[in-house]
Amino acid sequence: MPSEPKKRHSRQRQGKRRAAIKLAPQQSVVCENCGNRHMPHTVCAHCGFYKKEQVITVGKQKTV
Repeated sequence: MPSEPKKRHSRQRQGKRRAAIKLAPQQSVVCENCGNRHMPHTVCAHCGFYKKEQVITVGKQKTV
């Protein structure tokens, strides 16, 4: 069993440790076919292409 801490860490020390833990902005890439941005390693939702190949057919939605 691991040993327990002898003393409590101060708020300042705790804050310094947590300062490195932060959210990074989501990465996105430009689609080579249509130019829209999408998540890397995924099919473009706008045109359905992935690595210059048509993977899915994307139909236009009808507006009422």
